[in-house]
Amino acid sequence: MNASTMIHRLDAPFSDPAPDADGQALKAALRQLAGGVSIVTTGEGAERTGATVTSATALSVQPPRMLVSLNRSSSTWPILRTTGTFGVNVVGVGHRYLADQFAGVGGLKGNERYNGASWSSLVSGAPLLDDAVASIDCELEEAIERHSHVLIIGRVVGIRQGAGLSMAYLDGRYHELG
Repeated sequence: MNASTMIHRLDAPFSDPAPDADGQALKAALRQLAGGVSIVTTGEGAERTGATVTSATALSVQPPRMLVSLNRSSSTWPILRTTGTFGVNVVGVGHRYLADQFAGVGGLKGNERYNGASWSSLVSGAPLLDDAVASIDCELEEAIERHSHVLIIGRVVGIRQGAGLSMAYLDGRYHELG
């Protein structure tokens, strides 16, 4: 198979995975890939919500764009789609409790997930963690819904650099970098 046949045309329908492709096996394999931990935040007031992700990365630096993958069933996606703004908060080891809260550990939902931390905003109005290792303020540029997830492309409208080292998620656990 050459490279040109491996590229999927956007106008072509997607097919189901090959019979030997197993979602649980893929999940187990990807647990071996370390990912940076970020909290994606969106909404205002009582409508604030967010999610902990390892799937936030730069799509490009010229122009500055972020790429985030969210589960379509996440409570974060409908609010983000409505507001059109979001923050990507790179968190450090001191934020484990927040990463857990935004992952739904302890049953906290929506605005309750913001408890125990200080938040502000930059340009878009999206909530940003005041002491994050870095916070990236974005406006929704495009959303591509595929299968169980939505790929969110954000136009970067503001950046706040913090201090400290970020943490990684590997094999079901948080790890300190450095």
